[in-house]
Amino acid sequence: MLKHNGGDRVGKGTYWNLTNGERIDIRDEGILPGDVKKAYYRMPAAAIIVAGPVLGLMYAAFLPFIGIAMVVKLVAQKAGAGVKEMAHGGASFGWRPSESYLTGKKKEAKKDEASKDTEEKKES
Repeated sequence: MLKHNGGDRVGKGTYWNLTNGERIDIRDEGILPGDVKKAYYRMPAAAIIVAGPVLGLMYAAFLPFIGIAMVVKLVAQKAGAGVKEMAHGGASFGWRPSESYLTGKKKEAKKDEASKDTEEKKES
Protein backbone atom coordinates (compact mmCIF):
# COMPACT_ATOMS: atom_id res chain seq x y z
CA MET A 1 0.00 0.00 0.00
CA LEU A 2 1.43 3.38 -1.03
CA LYS A 3 -0.66 5.79 1.09
CA HIS A 4 -0.79 5.70 4.89
CA ASN A 5 -2.35 8.04 7.45
CA GLY A 6 -0.91 9.37 10.69
CA GLY A 7 -1.24 6.87 13.53
CA ASP A 8 -0.98 3.85 11.21
CA ARG A 9 1.37 1.00 12.11
CA VAL A 10 3.78 0.63 9.21
CA GLY A 11 6.80 -1.44 8.29
CA LYS A 12 10.38 -0.46 7.46
CA GLY A 13 10.76 2.33 4.91
CA THR A 14 10.76 6.03 4.13
CA TYR A 15 7.44 7.88 4.37
CA TRP A 16 6.84 11.35 2.95
CA ASN A 17 4.21 13.91 3.89
CA LEU A 18 3.87 15.76 0.58
CA THR A 19 1.90 18.69 2.00
CA ASN A 20 4.84 19.96 4.05
CA GLY A 21 7.76 17.85 2.76
CA GLU A 22 8.28 16.01 6.03
CA ARG A 23 10.24 12.76 5.76
CA ILE A 24 9.88 9.98 8.32
CA ASP A 25 12.34 7.09 8.35
CA ILE A 26 11.06 3.94 10.05
CA ARG A 27 13.89 1.51 10.84
CA ASP A 28 11.96 -1.61 11.81
CA GLU A 29 8.26 -1.26 12.48
CA GLY A 30 6.57 1.80 13.95
CA ILE A 31 3.66 4.20 14.06
CA LEU A 32 3.50 7.28 11.85
CA PRO A 33 3.21 10.58 13.80
CA GLY A 34 0.21 12.87 13.59
CA ASP A 35 -3.52 12.39 13.37
CA VAL A 36 -5.59 10.57 10.77
CA LYS A 37 -5.79 13.70 8.58
CA LYS A 38 -2.05 13.58 7.78
CA ALA A 39 -1.28 11.52 4.70
CA TYR A 40 2.08 9.81 4.23
CA TYR A 41 3.33 8.11 1.08
CA ARG A 42 5.88 5.31 1.12
CA MET A 43 8.54 6.11 -1.46
CA PRO A 44 12.28 5.69 -1.64
CA ALA A 45 14.36 8.88 -1.68
CA ALA A 46 15.38 8.22 -5.29
CA ALA A 47 11.72 8.48 -6.37
CA ILE A 48 11.39 11.91 -4.77
CA ILE A 49 14.65 13.08 -6.37
CA VAL A 50 13.39 11.98 -9.80
CA ALA A 51 9.93 13.45 -9.23
CA GLY A 52 11.28 16.94 -8.42
CA PRO A 53 12.61 17.81 -11.88
CA VAL A 54 9.64 16.14 -13.58
CA LEU A 55 7.20 18.26 -11.57
CA GLY A 56 9.30 21.36 -12.31
CA LEU A 57 9.20 20.58 -16.03
CA MET A 58 5.43 20.16 -15.91
CA TYR A 59 5.11 23.49 -14.10
CA ALA A 60 7.28 25.26 -16.68
CA ALA A 61 5.38 23.67 -19.57
CA PHE A 62 1.94 24.65 -18.27
CA LEU A 63 2.86 28.13 -17.01
CA PRO A 64 2.00 29.87 -20.32
CA PHE A 65 -1.40 28.18 -20.36
CA ILE A 66 -2.02 29.31 -16.79
CA GLY A 67 -1.22 32.90 -17.83
CA ILE A 68 -3.58 32.70 -20.82
CA ALA A 69 -6.35 31.29 -18.60
CA MET A 70 -5.87 34.14 -16.12
CA VAL A 71 -6.14 36.75 -18.90
CA VAL A 72 -9.28 35.09 -20.29
CA LYS A 73 -10.82 35.04 -16.81
CA LEU A 74 -9.99 38.73 -16.26
CA VAL A 75 -11.52 39.74 -19.61
CA ALA A 76 -14.65 37.67 -18.90
CA GLN A 77 -15.02 39.27 -15.45
CA LYS A 78 -14.66 42.79 -16.87
CA ALA A 79 -17.15 42.06 -19.69
CA GLY A 80 -19.58 40.49 -17.21
CA ALA A 81 -19.29 43.50 -14.92
CA GLY A 82 -20.01 45.82 -17.85
CA VAL A 83 -23.08 43.84 -18.88
CA LYS A 84 -24.27 43.75 -15.27
CA GLU A 85 -23.79 47.52 -14.96
CA MET A 86 -25.75 48.13 -18.16
CA ALA A 87 -28.58 45.88 -17.01
CA HIS A 88 -28.63 47.51 -13.60
CA GLY A 89 -28.57 51.01 -15.10
CA GLY A 90 -31.55 50.24 -17.32
CA ALA A 91 -33.55 48.75 -14.48
CA SER A 92 -32.80 51.53 -12.00
CA PHE A 93 -35.61 53.97 -11.21
CA GLY A 94 -33.63 56.53 -9.25
CA TRP A 95 -34.47 55.46 -5.71
CA ARG A 96 -31.57 56.23 -3.40
CA PRO A 97 -32.27 54.84 0.06
CA SER A 98 -29.11 56.33 1.55
CA GLU A 99 -30.34 59.91 0.95
CA SER A 100 -32.77 61.52 3.33
CA TYR A 101 -34.36 64.92 3.25
CA LEU A 102 -35.29 65.39 6.87
CA THR A 103 -35.41 69.17 6.56
CA GLY A 104 -37.32 69.02 3.30
CA LYS A 105 -36.27 69.92 -0.21
CA LYS A 106 -35.59 73.47 -1.28
CA LYS A 107 -38.71 75.12 -2.55
CA GLU A 108 -39.08 75.81 -6.23
CA ALA A 109 -40.65 79.21 -5.62
CA LYS A 110 -37.44 80.68 -4.22
CA LYS A 111 -35.54 79.50 -7.26
CA ASP A 112 -38.08 81.02 -9.61
CA GLU A 113 -37.98 84.41 -7.84
CA ALA A 114 -34.21 84.45 -7.86
CA SER A 115 -34.07 83.62 -11.55
CA LYS A 116 -36.61 86.36 -12.36
CA ASP A 117 -34.54 88.91 -10.41
CA THR A 118 -31.39 88.00 -12.29
CA GLU A 119 -33.21 88.18 -15.62
CA GLU A 120 -34.57 91.65 -14.79
CA LYS A 121 -31.10 92.86 -13.86
CA LYS A 122 -29.66 91.52 -17.11
CA GLU A 123 -32.37 93.29 -19.14
CA SER A 124 -31.67 96.65 -17.47
